Amino acid sequence: MKKDIFILALTISVLSACSSMVSKSDYPVAINSSPDGASFVITNRAGQRVHSGNTPSTITLNSSAGYFKGESYLLTLNKDGYAAKEYTINSTVDGWYFGNIIFGGLIGMLIVDPATGAMYNLPERVDVSLDAEQSAAINSDTLTIASIDTLTSQQKAKLVQIK
Repeated sequence: MKKDIFILALTISVLSACSSMVSKSDYPVAINSSPDGASFVITNRAGQRVHSGNTPSTITLNSSAGYFKGESYLLTLNKDGYAAKEYTINSTVDGWYFGNIIFGGLIGMLIVDPATGAMYNLPERVDVSLDAEQSAAINSDTLTIASIDTLTSQQKAKLVQIK
């Protein structure tokens, strides 16, 4: 009797998947900007447009891009009078995925959770501050220093390496 119960418990734990039981593969993500009212477009890692709208907004995004592949999204925000801004939304490994070591076994860790996408999660919210556009006439007596992280992809494309 005790041996049967032990075998049953072992079978259940080996065939289960921890993240799939307590997590999901799609998450609501709140998109906010400062100031509000910015238009946004979200594209996935394949470059496909998955959503567009205006801030503030809450959208549902899939955390997985395939087997053992977390999804990443490019959020592009635009608002009149403000510089366009890009922000990357990356999925991360869900902490419950490591529960497979104790509860889910190899089946959950190597097959179920990676296949369902439940091994990844996304942030609950994204907050992006927009910068006011500089006037067209730049005073030649000023110097502006910017981090490469604050540049848009169009600005990065114009950069020239100094040798």
